[in-house]
Amino acid sequence: MTVTIVILSVSEGSFNNNMTHTISNKHLTIDKVNEIIIKGKKLELSKESEAAIVKCRRFLDSKMGDIGRPVYGVTTGFGSLCNITIPAEDLSQLQHNLVMSHACGTGETVRPEIVKLMLLLKIQSLSYGYSGVQLVTVQRLIDMFNNDVLPVVYQQGSLGASGDLAPLAHMCLPLIGLGEVIYKGEVRQSGEVWKELGWELIRLQSKEGLALLNGTQFMSAHAVWSLIQAERLSDWADKIGAMSLDAYDGRIEPFYPQVHEVRPHKGQIETAARIRELLSGSEIIKQKKVHVQDPYSFRCMPQVHGASKDTIRYVKSVIETEINSATDNPTVFPDEDLIISAGNFHGQPIAIPMDMLTLALSELSNISERRIYKLISGQRGLPNFLVAKPGLNSGFMIPQYTAASIVSQSKGLCMPASADSIPSSQGQEDHVSMGANAATKLVRVVENTERVLAIELFNAAQALEFRRPLKSSWEIEKIFAKYRKVVPFIDDDRYMHPLIEKSVEFLR
Repeated sequence: MTVTIVILSVSEGSFNNNMTHTISNKHLTIDKVNEIIIKGKKLELSKESEAAIVKCRRFLDSKMGDIGRPVYGVTTGFGSLCNITIPAEDLSQLQHNLVMSHACGTGETVRPEIVKLMLLLKIQSLSYGYSGVQLVTVQRLIDMFNNDVLPVVYQQGSLGASGDLAPLAHMCLPLIGLGEVIYKGEVRQSGEVWKELGWELIRLQSKEGLALLNGTQFMSAHAVWSLIQAERLSDWADKIGAMSLDAYDGRIEPFYPQVHEVRPHKGQIETAARIRELLSGSEIIKQKKVHVQDPYSFRCMPQVHGASKDTIRYVKSVIETEINSATDNPTVFPDEDLIISAGNFHGQPIAIPMDMLTLALSELSNISERRIYKLISGQRGLPNFLVAKPGLNSGFMIPQYTAASIVSQSKGLCMPASADSIPSSQGQEDHVSMGANAATKLVRVVENTERVLAIELFNAAQALEFRRPLKSSWEIEKIFAKYRKVVPFIDDDRYMHPLIEKSVEFLR
């Protein structure tokens, strides 16, 4: 089976300090993660991280002789089987069995760029020295990241509570020679690729399988990817909304700073300032207006786009805390001589914010579709459906249908996954976050929002041409000129799907 992979990373031939990111306890930001991926940086462990991993492993090994003190998942079974003690000679097999038996994912596969983020975030979490893994295990995960050996992971199967068990099991199966990976554009058996690369299989030691499978890296990777896209789409929403406002012959007064100083939400103030900046110097915006006010979808952009900006900002702060955390169980504290079974794997701290981000992005598409509707409505001197000969031509009638369909789907996906919980493991795991479902539907809404904004740009550029010879601002005309190099003005009806796809690509 051959697959086409679209990965954000850029292949680099040289392995130098400029192209290497050192994993350490230094705070990892989402902007830094994006830089690592976009620039195709390789990973390496800091000496401090290596020492922390080794120290924790040695401490855990020293405790294996204490058979009088059962340690969950280390000397016991998992979930409701936690009361069953495992003989010392079976501890390695216990971890091997765990990874195999928990690889129960199904459905569509996770996009490769998100799998790569999962690898990065798992490496970061293990590097703190609270998980008890072998150094060689972490190094092999780094090898997989650096060589773009990306495990095949499935979207469905995680409850987002006991860690992302099923998807992380699929991610880690290749360590023991099982499962599939995408390598050089092909889906292959991991064992074959390991032989080709000369890599030895990992013999998992006590607790290692649990350390690999417990954790929130499936959820977190989806959240990180979505946040990177959300910031990009939020910026485009302002640019495209400004073009639509000018094409609709809208008013600039609702964006005056005085309005927003008396209701000083940060995102609202930022959006109003951005719209003013984008439309500065526009001949259209300066002309005398005969209408008193614009529909909400135009004049309330600061309030709506701004609320989404504030949500993105909040969610980003939460996710950055998460990706700088140890999220497996039990947590090992060598310096305090403690091994504590607790709940850092539970996805609730990020499940609720991901649901919030889903709503914030859905609203960007919701208001965008309303602006599309107004642009094709034959108002403000614009022709019906934005074509010179409506009737003979349907023009932009059906792109609005498409946008409406997408928006409706996104609204359905805004039902918070985190509001649900289904007990598992015979009731031992009696409250779960459903954060993995929040994560996967968030990605779907990101994709939907991008498509709706692309359709609005398609409409806005068409409408702007009917304002000629008047020009919009320098900023808007620059965007317009670049867009016209890939999507033409529509004189008469034509095949629209390819043009919508080109619009989507333009936003990227």
